[in-house]
Amino acid sequence: MAELKVSGQHRSYQMGMHKETLAGRTYRTFFTAQETDRLAYSWSCDVDLEKRRVIDAQELTAQEVNRQIKDLMGKGFGHIVVQNPNAQHSLGTCILNRLKLEFEGSLGYFGVGLIDGPNVRIRGRVGWSCAENMMAGVVVVEKNAGSCFGAAIRGGDLVCLGDVGSRTGINMKGGTILVKGRTGMLSGFMMQRGRMIILGDADENLGDSMYDGVIYVGGEIKSLGIDAVLGEMTELEAQWLAAKLKRYGMEAPNGVEKLQKIVAGKQLWNYDNLEPTEKKIVL
Repeated sequence: MAELKVSGQHRSYQMGMHKETLAGRTYRTFFTAQETDRLAYSWSCDVDLEKRRVIDAQELTAQEVNRQIKDLMGKGFGHIVVQNPNAQHSLGTCILNRLKLEFEGSLGYFGVGLIDGPNVRIRGRVGWSCAENMMAGVVVVEKNAGSCFGAAIRGGDLVCLGDVGSRTGINMKGGTILVKGRTGMLSGFMMQRGRMIILGDADENLGDSMYDGVIYVGGEIKSLGIDAVLGEMTELEAQWLAAKLKRYGMEAPNGVEKLQKIVAGKQLWNYDNLEPTEKKIVL
């Protein structure tokens, strides 16, 4: 188990992530994970990323495909290729393990949701709610994605090399969503943390009711949602954006410095200072 290293000089302070002046207790703790640490679930499989196996899903149900993926991980296979996924729903879900997973085709609704750790490549399109509740790992979609892309994700990188539908990153709690093309309406709705990078245009009500987090847009914004306001780009942010985009072979249309930054106006922040037990006493 890694030792927690608490530091008041964490880089997130320089990036303006802790400017709120809320009173009371805090649960913020920072730690540094070392390569030698095994930060994994007790039931995780030891897999060899060089050990490859192909699954032909042409005649299989989604449940059968997912079962074969988990069985192969149990046998040490760390590189699994799924052919002919045929846009079935809920493929590649609930993988809490290191794994290189490739889909040679499109996925339906709820593809690769509830994952923690795998590196996924989808050579096609995805339907609604791709990678919802993703905890960690990388998911790259080579074509377009449906609505609710990255709903409620908490960590990792979720990348779409095409356009995405409405409500991208709804209730997002962490991680990074990168979209090379456009995004639909209400993207970033009730966003709580994390970063969203949209290199194309953004439809109406962007960032509506967002509590925290940052949205960067390279194209035109049709309209901002309630309590979403423009912010100022810092040099540290520009460096981070350039490095993140370069990792996935992407470039901001006019340079990262020209990206529009959207943050919460914090007018909707209505926190109750009383604890539940204190409320009972007062009421």
